[in-house]
Amino acid sequence: MTTTNPQLTLRQAEPRDAARCYAIEIGAYEGDEAATAEKIALRIAQYPAGFLVLECDGELVGFINSGCAHQVEMADEAFKELIGHDPAAANVVIMSVVIDPACQGRGYAGLLMRSFVERMQAGGKQAIHLMCKPQHVALYTHLGYQYVQPSASLHGGMQWHEMVMPLGHQAHAQV
Repeated sequence: MTTTNPQLTLRQAEPRDAARCYAIEIGAYEGDEAATAEKIALRIAQYPAGFLVLECDGELVGFINSGCAHQVEMADEAFKELIGHDPAAANVVIMSVVIDPACQGRGYAGLLMRSFVERMQAGGKQAIHLMCKPQHVALYTHLGYQYVQPSASLHGGMQWHEMVMPLGHQAHAQV
């Protein structure tokens, strides 16, 4: 039996990636929780350093996108359109961590997250913040995030939970 190892590539998103990222986003998220095509294109254009994509054998299969803020208010819906975003700010706010449903269960989300954390730390960021659904709290805890609180956001009509990862010398030892 022959096994093949897929060729995985992590890179910064480019404008040409917007349509594929949107297709993955709407395939992975439920209802109103998915970002619009316009928001994804805006995030790539305004903060490409915070938009990391994963390719498997040349096909884009997942991504992480983010913005930066001096003060983090996780329930701020306007921030999803990068209103208040400052690339020089010390706090990173992840908006999406998405893997194509056909490619889930292969460890790609962890790979994306580890690379993203390394890039943000190398860029001098102090913390990474995110919101997740209840079923993903354990995953993010395993990746080195600390639970903060239930979020005031009801984005997409769902309950979310706030998580944070301080980026210090020992902050992401589990990642």
